This record gives sequence, C-alpha cells and structure tokens, in this order.
Amino acid sequence: MIKKYKIIDYDFALVIMVMALTTIGIMAINSADPSSRNKQIAGFALGVVMMVFISLLDYLLLVKLYILFYIGNAVLLALVLSPLGSSTNGAQRWINLFGITFQPSEAAKILLILFYAQFIMKYKDRIKSFGFVLICLALLALPLALIAMQPDLSTCIMVMMIFSSIMFVAGISWKIVVAVLSIAIPSALFVIYNAVQGESSILHEYQQRRILAWLHPEDYANSDAYQTLNSMMAIGSGQLYGKGYNTNEISSVLNGGFISESPTDFIFTVIGEEFGFVGACIVIVLILAISIECFMISMRARNRAGEIIAAGVGAWIGFQGFINIGVATGVIPNTGIPLPFVSYGLTSLLSSYMGIGFVLNVRLQSNKYYLGRV
Repeated sequence: MIKKYKIIDYDFALVIMVMALTTIGIMAINSADPSSRNKQIAGFALGVVMMVFISLLDYLLLVKLYILFYIGNAVLLALVLSPLGSSTNGAQRWINLFGITFQPSEAAKILLILFYAQFIMKYKDRIKSFGFVLICLALLALPLALIAMQPDLSTCIMVMMIFSSIMFVAGISWKIVVAVLSIAIPSALFVIYNAVQGESSILHEYQQRRILAWLHPEDYANSDAYQTLNSMMAIGSGQLYGKGYNTNEISSVLNGGFISESPTDFIFTVIGEEFGFVGACIVIVLILAISIECFMISMRARNRAGEIIAAGVGAWIGFQGFINIGVATGVIPNTGIPLPFVSYGLTSLLSSYMGIGFVLNVRLQSNKYYLGRV
C-alpha cells in the first residue's frame, strides 16, 4: 500500500507551516496550563508520524473503505451517548475506553471527508442532480443528529460548512447553490431574530443567551459575555508585541485567572496577550496559508476524490480557525470549538494531522500524474 515517491515532490512548505503553528500552540499551552504541555508535545510527535505515514500511502485504496468509515463514524458517535460516554460542563462529547479519552466528533470531520470523497467520485455523473444532493444530505443526517444530541451545535455547524465546501468543489449546479443560500441566509437571520424576541421557540436557553450576549455583551458582562469580554481585553492589552512569553506580570488577564478554557477554546487569547498583534497575525496568516495551500492542491488533484479530500481539509482548517478566532475577538457568538493545530486536545490535533497527511498524499500523486502526462 505504501508507494514510492520522489522527495522533491513532497510539499515541505505545508509541513513546515503546520509544524510551526503547532509549536506556537505548545508554547501558548505551556503558559496557560503547564501540566498539559507534555501531552501536547507527545501528540505533536505522534501526529507528525501519522501525517508522514499517511502521506506515503495510496489514498485511492484507502477511500475504497468509505462504507467502513461511515459505519465506524456512526458507531463512535453513538457510543458517546452510551454509558461509555463521559461529560464535562453539561455536554457529553467524549468516550473513555481503556483509560483513553477521545472526542469522536473531531474524528468525524476527516472520516466524513474520506467517505464523501469516494461516494461522490463513484457517482460523479449524478452530482448535478438535485436528487443526488438530497441523498448526500440524507447520509449526513445520521452523524449530524448524533453530534447534535451531545449537544454540540458548533461542531454541527462546522460539519455543515465542510459538507457545503465538498459539494461546491464536486461541481453541484449553481441553481442548487443559489437555492441553498436563499434559504440559509434568511434562516440564520430568523434564528437571531427569534433569540431577541423573549422566550425562543427554536433555541435552547443556553444557545439563546450566547446570541444575546454576543449582541449585547454589556448586559451579560458577569455571565455569558464574561469570557469574551475578558478575551478581548487580554488581546488588546498585548498591543503590538505582547507582554512577553509566559509573562509573570500582575496585569496579565491570563495570570489573574480571568480566562477559563485558555488552553483550548481561548488559546488565541493567550497568544494575543503574550505575543501581541504581531504574534496574532502570524497565527492568522499560517491558518490562512495552510487552508489556501490545501485548496491549491485540490485544484491540481488527479481525480475527484483527491479534489474533495484536499478541499475538505482546507475548508475544515480555514473555517474552524475563523470561528475560533472570531469567538476570541467577539466577532461571532461563543462556541466551544478548538483552534486547529494550536488548541490543547489530542483528538483534534491527531485528526488534523491525519487530514494534512491525506492532503500531502493527494499532492504527491498529482505531481506523479502530471509528470506521467508530460
């Protein structure tokens, strides 16, 4: 299954960007929670090994197991809701097996990308059919429902963004795109409108509070907007160059204990305070560059499956990075979603490295394909 490639065809630029982003994350995690540093370093090392190994395989052979990927994904997500699942802060999103805790909803992203890569390539002649799009949506309904039951609305939104990107790259009809946007945009506006109209009929209470705290943070300064306001304060206090790595300044918002979930959901806050505007921009540029590189590889892929894998991973890294940073800066409502390659969390880190491994393999095979044609 391992194929021979020329080392000159390896996308070292993508590897360097991913590893640089992870290194920044480890430094920030060390400041936020030193006890988590060693686990993240171990995850980093394992992630690099998995990335290199997967990049040397043949993704065309692996995606033929797409039915197993789909079933395995559904089983793992269902186990979260079983006695094997463990909960934190009212959400049951983890499985504890043999002393190992992991989050299946993170792994679901790469598994769904691999599933749709083969499924769409197998029926690529039907992609412009509205009926085929409905079938793809129906197949997405089961894992999406299982994630929503955890509950994990932010990951549901993330999965839908990845799915939408996959379908767009696959070449669905523009009529369908326009129809979906004409429904999705008014629906999003209606949800916001419903949230501000007293008791909401379609949102959970905590979801409504998060939207209201986003719209009127001053009214929720001591509750739902507390995290975001402190995050914005910390990022702003970093100014141009930050307060210094692992600073012991008394004025530090992080050191004062005003930022909870600092190693995970609000890791960008730590970077903004300690490394300032310059450090924050470096993280944003790396996230953007990794996403763009994935899309560039997608455009050169030798087949539809390769296009979907590279574009799906690119959309995953780009959109999830935007959402996490948007929450930390108050641009969008608070959601519990990690910053790719930066936030603490081994499931998220390893899944992201697996995704990059597949993208690297798509790049290697596309180079081999083009060289063969020449």
